[in-house]
Formats: sequence, C-alpha cells, structure tokens
Amino acid sequence: MADWQEITGGVTAPKGYRAAGITAGLKPSGLPDLALILSDVDAIAAGVFTTSYVRAACVDYCRQRLQAKGSARAILVNAGQANAATGEQGWQDALDSAEALGEALDIAPDLILLASTGVIGQRIRMDALLAGIPRLVASASETGSDAAAGAIITTDLVPKSIALETTIDDRPVRVGGIAKGSGMIHPHMATLLAFVTCDAVVSTSLWQQMLSRAADKSFNQITVDGDTSTNDTLIALANGQSRTSAITEMGPDAEKLEAMLTAVCQYLAKAIARDGEGATCLIEVQVTGAPDDKAARQVAKTIVGSSLVKSAIFGRDPNWGRIAAAAGRAGVSFEQENLRIQLGDFLLMENGQPLAFDRAAASGYLKQAAAGAYLQDDTVLIAVCIGNGHGIGTAWGCDLSYDYVKINAEYTT
Repeated sequence: MADWQEITGGVTAPKGYRAAGITAGLKPSGLPDLALILSDVDAIAAGVFTTSYVRAACVDYCRQRLQAKGSARAILVNAGQANAATGEQGWQDALDSAEALGEALDIAPDLILLASTGVIGQRIRMDALLAGIPRLVASASETGSDAAAGAIITTDLVPKSIALETTIDDRPVRVGGIAKGSGMIHPHMATLLAFVTCDAVVSTSLWQQMLSRAADKSFNQITVDGDTSTNDTLIALANGQSRTSAITEMGPDAEKLEAMLTAVCQYLAKAIARDGEGATCLIEVQVTGAPDDKAARQVAKTIVGSSLVKSAIFGRDPNWGRIAAAAGRAGVSFEQENLRIQLGDFLLMENGQPLAFDRAAASGYLKQAAAGAYLQDDTVLIAVCIGNGHGIGTAWGCDLSYDYVKINAEYTT
C-alpha cells in the first residue's frame, strides 16, 4: 500500500507555492497561453530535458541556469510558439522573457526558468508575452494550479494535474505536478512539459538524482508516435517549506520522498499517453523475466511504440504476432521458447507456443477499453515474459488512429 494520499491543489498543494495562467494573446485560438509557477523562497531546482540536437532556446537556457546555480524561484511557460530553431533572436527572446519576469517579481533573472511549447520555428510573440507578464504576476495565487495547467496545453484534450502527501518527521510533505503533451511523444523525453513542486528539504545533488530516476520510470517510458521533441522539459522545485529535517543521502525518508515523486511523474506520464492525439485507449505493457530492469523497460518501450501493435489495438485486432515481433527486435537477447504473451485475461502464447483463445472475446476486451477512453478504465494491458531474469519494466502508450494523421497533417494549417 502506498505511503501517501492523493490531495487537491496540483503544483500549489506543497507549501509556499503560487501559480497563474492567463490569455496573453500568444495562441491564435485565444485560449490561455501563459503560465507561472512561483515559490515564495529560493527552491532547489532539478531538470531533465530533450535529448534532441535541435533544441528550443528555453532548453539551453534552463540547462545553463541549473548548471550554474541549481536553484530557482519561478518558472515561466508560454504556449503557442516553441521558440525552437529560431537562432540568435530566439535566444535573445528567452533572455528578455526572464529579464521582464524578474523585474516584475523583483528577483534576479537567473532565478527564473523557462519553457515553451507550440510550433517549431516560430519565435515567441514577445509583444504579447511582455504585455501579459504584469497581469500574470498579479494573478498568481495559492489556488492557481488549475489555471496554470490549462495555460500550458496545446493539442491536449484535458489538463493534467496531481498532488500527493506523505509524512516525514511527523510533518506533512507534499509533491504536486502539472504536465502537457499528447503528440510528438517518445522516450528520451518527448513533446511534453512537466513541472513538479515539493516542499521537502533536500540537497541539490540528491534531488537531481531522484528526478532523473523518476523520469526513467515515467516520462521516458511513454510513447505516442515515436517522435522526440525539441522542447521536452521536466523541472522540479523543492523549497524546503515543510520544515522537516534535511534529506541529503538515501535512507528511509529519501526513499519515501522519491517513491512519491516517481508516483507523481508516472501519473502525469500516463495521463499524457492516455491523451495521445487521436487516441481511444491507453496501452500498458508490463515486461518481466528480463536480465535487468533496464532491459525490461527497453522491451516494453519497443512493444508499446510499435506502429503495428498500436494500429492493431485501434482496429480491436488481438494480433499477438505483432507483439512477439516487437519484443524480438527490441535489442534484448532472450530465447524464443521462453516467450509468454498475455492480453488482459487472455493468454495468447506460452513457452514460445501459440495458444488457442477466444478471438471474439479478446477483440471485445479491446473494444471495452476504447469505450472507456479518457477514463481510468480505458487501459489495454499487455503482459510479456521473456525468461527467468529478475528484470521488470513498464511502458505506456496509446493506439494509433485515423485522427492522429488528421490532427498532425493539419497542425500548422
């Protein structure tokens, strides 16, 4: 049983945080497009970013800031323009954004982190952003998480938010998060933005280690379409306002905090996969029997990322051969005679041998998951065992529908 409970509040659930989201005029749609997450005091900051060599200005900016300082007070997020592949002027826009927010908050610009999402190759509409900052700052409140979550989304159908609470030193410690993402999602951080707040007292190096491990078990284990973005950003702040003892090395308190951080990241990651562009269901692939956890995660990611597997699930076709083929090309060595595949309650293959199963009923299971789209009962579960090893891993994705092609074919038009 989890040693925490779910609470309301998102990124403002932890003590000492405010947030806001407004319509600044960055999106042509007129929807909210500028968000702020603000800590009352300097917070330890950690980040995980895209592995792409084509990066948005905000990614390089945040990497430099975190390497130089390791702390932050505020995160400014714009939606509408990715500010990626925009050259020197895009970099200057990032600097100007931080400078303007720093002036409005009366803090040093190097305490501000940035994130952008939208169309690659488009600079931020700086006139709108700069004009919106005073209103954004004035709107920041302890109940502003939902507004911020709504302002960072692009093609998402729903905002994504979660907060959990545990006890350390007999005091409440909270972790909250919001995220966006539904397309251009693939492991190695993909078009996603995720922001996590925490009020624990934790050292800079340990907080970064915790976040990196949490990302490996969550955001790096989701895939929608196999495309890694230019803007992927995961930032986590820990401001120490819980007033608990400092956590500086691994131990029971650190393990409890990391488990809660991982749970927040996994919830947000699954919400992104569930909201994949055109998706009708969430796919969860559980792999066991691998030599180690890394190998198991690799097999799981390969299966859930297979276009053929995703298409079959959209077509409600229990075509286990595609699952077997994806497992076999994952780059992890195993003996074919050890392969076991199960779809929901339907055992399809065991000891490398195909089994007779009720195909109509298995197809019905896939239809049932699609009927629960965007709910918690929309999950197609695929369980694969590849041997007798101790490695286990899970990955999440979604089916591949006709609407995905339509949404992305018309994205800029």
